[in-house]
Amino acid sequence: MRTVDFDYPLPQELIASRPLPNRADSRMLVVHRDSGLIEHRHFSDILEYVQPGDHFVMNDTRVVPARYFSNDGKIELVRAGISDELVWKCLVRPGKKMRLGATVQVGDATGRVELINEEGYRYIHWDKQVGDEYGRLALPHYMNRESDPDDKERYQTVYAAHEGAIAAPTAGLHFTPEILAAVPHSFVTLHVGVGTFRPVKVDNVEEHRMHTEVFYMPQETSDAIEAAKRVIAVGTTSVRVMETLAARHGRPLPAGPGETNIFIYPGFEYKVTDALLTNFHLPQSTLIMLVCAFAGKDLIMEAYRQAVEMRYRFFSYGDCMLIL
Repeated sequence: MRTVDFDYPLPQELIASRPLPNRADSRMLVVHRDSGLIEHRHFSDILEYVQPGDHFVMNDTRVVPARYFSNDGKIELVRAGISDELVWKCLVRPGKKMRLGATVQVGDATGRVELINEEGYRYIHWDKQVGDEYGRLALPHYMNRESDPDDKERYQTVYAAHEGAIAAPTAGLHFTPEILAAVPHSFVTLHVGVGTFRPVKVDNVEEHRMHTEVFYMPQETSDAIEAAKRVIAVGTTSVRVMETLAARHGRPLPAGPGETNIFIYPGFEYKVTDALLTNFHLPQSTLIMLVCAFAGKDLIMEAYRQAVEMRYRFFSYGDCMLIL
């Protein structure tokens, strides 16, 4: 299976760099797997598709400011993890300026590169805690802009609760408090990592290795999944939590913390997810592969073709797709 098989043409002007004023005004492309029918609706219509016994599973992670710049503006740091308050795991640009032993200043804190792992992450030890005021949201590169004050609220779901994500679980950005209250739901927590921004660099899909992310499955969510007639995953992150646990332990899904590096691509057998709400994903990305595994590559590629033709808005701040 080749990575290029998951490519599609996308005009640059269809990439959404800013959100709509009203979350629920997003368009929603509805894909029916059994019939192949594709409908063009709006997210505000989603309640028309909710049936008795449905249960939505949502990721309640909260995005934290993770992008920092050196005082001279020449070095960018994206924090991927914290060993303790003074040791950060980071992606840096440009890497040539941050070799082993190199130092960087952010505010009145000085950091030194103590380790570079095989993936290129720098482990930076700070002489004092870096103030949160120096951090910015790490918006995806395709937005081609810096974060602004509006993003602090709009690049979060209305149900965001537990801090730790680098990027938002974007399928949830469409929910308003009113729509959320109208659907049966519960939460998992998966802190979306910096690997979200990393492309697939191998020609053969099976050779790609996923990054690891931490998650938590509450007991009440596991119980709700078992009681549901149809489990509707809100976003690929919710899918990854549920399908990781099912693959490892079967049903019922065990509650508690965990880690996942599950890679879902065509040929994968879904054990929990019955329907999926998701945004449109980058060409040749692991996320479009996950969606193709759920609904079939040919049907999803036709849905994407129609979305481009109908001028849908793509990616994090873009429109969504409901796959039934």
